[in-house]
Amino acid sequence: MVLLCWNLAGRRSRLDEQADVVRALAAELVCLQEVTPVSAPEWVARLEQAGYHVAVAEMPLRRAGSRALGVLTAARAPFAAAAVTGVPWPERVLTTRLPRLGGLEIVNVHSPVSPKPDLAKVRTHEAVFAHLAAGARHPRLVCGDLNTPRREHRDGTVWTFARTRTGRLRPDRGERWDAAETALIRGLEPHGYRDAFRAVHGYELKEVSWEWPGGGGYRLDHLIVSSGIRVTDCRYGHAWRRELGLSDHSPLLADIELGEECG
Repeated sequence: MVLLCWNLAGRRSRLDEQADVVRALAAELVCLQEVTPVSAPEWVARLEQAGYHVAVAEMPLRRAGSRALGVLTAARAPFAAAAVTGVPWPERVLTTRLPRLGGLEIVNVHSPVSPKPDLAKVRTHEAVFAHLAAGARHPRLVCGDLNTPRREHRDGTVWTFARTRTGRLRPDRGERWDAAETALIRGLEPHGYRDAFRAVHGYELKEVSWEWPGGGGYRLDHLIVSSGIRVTDCRYGHAWRRELGLSDHSPLLADIELGEECG
C-alpha cells in the first residue's frame, strides 16, 4: 500500500490544487502537516468525499510564538486517533491505530522549528521518542516533517541543528538538544526501527525535501518504520514542489507491506 506524507506549507491559496494531486494519487494512507484552523475543515470534507476516514489533531485558533498549524491523518480503513502524552503543542502530533491493518500505528509529526520558545522542538522529539521506545506488539511508523537533521554523512551519522555548519555543538543548545533531534532519526534503531529512505537507498544518495530559494536544503521529511513493516520503495515527489510550486516541501511517498517481523 502507498503512504503519502506531505507538509502543505499552510497554503490555503493552493488548497484546491493540493487536494487534487492528493486525491489523484489515491494513497491508502495520507499524513499531512501544516493544516490550519481554516483549511482543516476543507481538507476533511475533500478527503471524506474521496472515501477516506480522517482525523485532525486538536488545534488552537492561535499559538503563542507560532502560527496554529496541525497535522491530519487519513486512511481508507477506519481507525482510532489519540494524542501522544507529553507533547508541548498537541496539534503537532497525532497517533492513529488501524485494526484492519494488523493494528498498524501511525504517528504523524510536525516538529516545531528550533527558534520556537520553551524548548518546544526538543520536548516534542523527546515525547515521541518515549512513546515509540516504550514498545508495542503491533507495527508502528512515525512520519512527518521532523525539522532535522542539518547534515547526513555516508557512515550513517547525522549532525542536528544543535550543531554549527562545521559540526561543533552549540553551547546555547547543548547535548540534550542534540540527543533529542537524533532520537527519532537514529535513536530508535536499537528498538527495531529504521529510516525507510536510507533502508531503500543507503547512505550514498544525497537528497533534500526542502530547499532554500537560492539553492541548498535539508532532508527534513522522514518515514521511520518498525520491524513489522517492509518498505519496497521510498522516494520524494519533487515535482509537486519544484514544477507545481504547491509547497516548499516535497512529499514523501512510500510503498509498504505489513507482515511478520520484516526487519
